[in-house]
Amino acid sequence: MLITRRAAAEGLILFGAVAFTLYMTLCAHAQDLQPLRNAMATKFNRVVQAFVQSVALFALWSGDGAIRGAEAQYLLGLGTGDITGPVVETNMMGYASLAQTDTGLHMRQRSRAFIVADASNPSSRILFINSDIAMGDTGIRRSIVSAVSAKYPGLYDNSNIALVGTHQHSGVGGYLENLLPQLTALGYVKETADAIVQGTVLAVERAHSSLAPGKLSLGNTTVLNANINRSPSAYLANPAAERAQYQYDQDKDMTLLRFDDANGNSRGFLNFFAVHGTSLYENNTLVSTDNKGMAAYLYESMVEPNSMPGNATFVAGFVQSNVGDTSPNTLGAFCESPGKPWDGQPCEVEHSTCGNKTQDCHGRGPGFQISCFESNRIIGNAQFEGAKTIMNGGRVPVSGPVKSVHAYMNMSFRSFNLPDGTKAQTCPPAMGYSFAGGTTDGPGAFDFIQGDNSSHPQNPFWEIVKNAVTSPAPPEQVACQQPKPILLNTGYTHTPYEWQPNTVDVQMLRVGQFVMLIMPGELTTMSGRRMRNALRNALIAQKVIGNDAYVVIAGPANTYGHYVATKEEYGVQRYEGASTLFGQYTLDAYIDRYTQLVPYLAPTATGTPSSDAAPAEQTSKAMSLRTGVVLDNTPIGKKFGQISTDVSKTPYKAGQKVAASFVGACPRNNLRLEGTFMTVDQQINGGWKTVRTDSHDSTIFEWKRDNLVLGYSTSTLSWTIEDGTPAGTYRLTYYGDWKNGLGGKITAFTSSSSSFTVA
Repeated sequence: MLITRRAAAEGLILFGAVAFTLYMTLCAHAQDLQPLRNAMATKFNRVVQAFVQSVALFALWSGDGAIRGAEAQYLLGLGTGDITGPVVETNMMGYASLAQTDTGLHMRQRSRAFIVADASNPSSRILFINSDIAMGDTGIRRSIVSAVSAKYPGLYDNSNIALVGTHQHSGVGGYLENLLPQLTALGYVKETADAIVQGTVLAVERAHSSLAPGKLSLGNTTVLNANINRSPSAYLANPAAERAQYQYDQDKDMTLLRFDDANGNSRGFLNFFAVHGTSLYENNTLVSTDNKGMAAYLYESMVEPNSMPGNATFVAGFVQSNVGDTSPNTLGAFCESPGKPWDGQPCEVEHSTCGNKTQDCHGRGPGFQISCFESNRIIGNAQFEGAKTIMNGGRVPVSGPVKSVHAYMNMSFRSFNLPDGTKAQTCPPAMGYSFAGGTTDGPGAFDFIQGDNSSHPQNPFWEIVKNAVTSPAPPEQVACQQPKPILLNTGYTHTPYEWQPNTVDVQMLRVGQFVMLIMPGELTTMSGRRMRNALRNALIAQKVIGNDAYVVIAGPANTYGHYVATKEEYGVQRYEGASTLFGQYTLDAYIDRYTQLVPYLAPTATGTPSSDAAPAEQTSKAMSLRTGVVLDNTPIGKKFGQISTDVSKTPYKAGQKVAASFVGACPRNNLRLEGTFMTVDQQINGGWKTVRTDSHDSTIFEWKRDNLVLGYSTSTLSWTIEDGTPAGTYRLTYYGDWKNGLGGKITAFTSSSSSFTVA
């Protein structure tokens, strides 16, 4: 039975009135009975005290029964920060393609911070950072931990801060501190790293300042048509009995942790679902956030339609899970080979080839015939709809302690026991030949193919190249990495600095019965299932959590340790197996170490676990071949911001694109964090109101260098008018910054197109 707040108030008032009347009546009839009067006074004082306590409790009671203030179990904080690095002249992160150099901006990248603290012991807290980057990084995380722990000493540290990437492949690159992922970016890109750190720390500050009593609840649903397994032949190598336990060869489960205030109003959520951030293809050169960023944009815009992206108080975190072999290109992989007999046919399944080559085999998203941006919108919308289903449906309350545990694990020749008692060992990192074959989301080059675990001599040319680039693999490494044929022996190559990590972060965060496994890599579907099952069983068996224990994977986080395939998938040596750095027992090593850390999540657990040494800092050794902006200039007779191509005077309609070009300047001069390179303004009551920025999915900011020597460039702004846009007068406004080649001074300027009408 539900009792309304008004009914409760009326009941308390009636109770007080009756008690007072009873007291006065008894006193009136007991004038000569002093002992009785004294006894009644005592009893009345108790009644009054109970009444006052009831009223005080009522003041903390919300309409849905939630207790506020000190009675709430959790303190919750949420915040967002802009982390967009240089949107031009910088290689993008994810596809490792030299040709994918960014030329503008579709949607800004952001970090979203979520804090959960135990209200009765606020020092027990976790900080979960969900960032629109390809993966977490040791150097980036080190800088964030340093800045946040210095600002809030004793509250946030290495153990309770998780940096989780959405694994999107359309963001700015060059920020990882190890050499291999820097190669296509021509080295380390400090502007990218600084933007990520600055924006993430701002998100944390906003989350911390918003801490308030609240409650958490947990739910899940099934999301179809949002992912497929891009390596089904490798998945089939797993035991048939194990595969029979699951309906699909990739996870369709979506899990959501809802954050409510003390009144039951939602403030945001963390949503866990496995799908690669490759809806935007390798030929895209506009910085964006891929399908998870799109889902967040859609949800935050729905809740607060009048807030600009990044300024909403509601924070939607769409978190990556066991993503390794998943793809958003749900129509499958097809050959794009004009003039060849196999053009338009499905790719060969085992090796994902077309005519025995990988280059023409491409996955197709659901909107591929329109554009990759349409596929991105569809996959983002599927996750958005799944989140809505859980938010509006049945969920279970989360209750219990807030705990965290973190340790470093050196994966080079780590020995441990498998569950059956046999010895196993991991290896120093190395990449296999199939790594260079790429995936159906981003095919490789030359004569590399997936599924190549042959022991015969490889292409002689590449044998020479690999030994020239990285150190030759000694016999113990070759034996350890079997059946992977080693292409890049990165674990033995230390010049000019470390190519890949030998040591990774292992971390778990607990809130009540909900446990997040913060993973330093991309687990395949079956790897994730084994990991979740093993840790849930351990949590229950060790009586840390009861049978209601719920475990999710979050990653790639903290350190990028590349892929984690099962032993069986490793034997097939498709891309995921070839990219499993530490050998065939990588997954087993993670299960072993995470299981050892389970006791530290117990409610009464204290102390810290044993840990290997932290990885050596590499950022200070980093090199870069990129040049800075030398100067910006304008053609004779023109000035910065002058219109080159104006909008049309003919009225526009929904679905049409309006564009204008301006004499531009390099956007690298000012990243405009928390700002914008462009706006769409609507004329209202004689003034101009901004209705769109460069963070909306309907706008695009592009920049082109017209003359490298003289420093001429053009900036183009465009807006695809959405359905439902109010009729009226609009304009496009450009915000730029130019650099003087003599003194290096940077000067801001603003310019607007002519006005245009939307009918």
